[in-house]
Amino acid sequence: MQLNSIKPATGAKRSRRRVGRGIGSGLGKTAGRGHKGQKSRAGGFHKVGFEGGQMPLQRRLPKRGFVSPSKKGVAEVRLSTLGKLSGDTIDILVLKQAGVIPGSALTAKVILSGKIERAVKLQGIAATKGAKAAIEALGGSIE
Repeated sequence: MQLNSIKPATGAKRSRRRVGRGIGSGLGKTAGRGHKGQKSRAGGFHKVGFEGGQMPLQRRLPKRGFVSPSKKGVAEVRLSTLGKLSGDTIDILVLKQAGVIPGSALTAKVILSGKIERAVKLQGIAATKGAKAAIEALGGSIE
């Protein structure tokens, strides 16, 4: 193969559409914009969601639900993942260095998912009721 013989696949590159270039082009006169109206004119722009003064859909629909601001930055850790980590004492730093939780996480919470085979000591990490029971059953602790 020569560098000067390389070509894109047939049909991969198409010439751009040249609007407003006469009847024969198929996109002459109004250039595919139709007749009259705001959208046909140069600078005929309006905001996304604008409905001509009518109350827009996103404002007609009721607000629903609640997003807790305190939930931000809490990462979940499976119980089975804790067993795979080296070391007996586990804290936020250990979890971040192991790549178990993202670096942006502020706190972590252990959930009961899978099994743990050894005793671990958690420092500064929350745990669900079931996960706490499982860790303490093996002689581990949560601080």
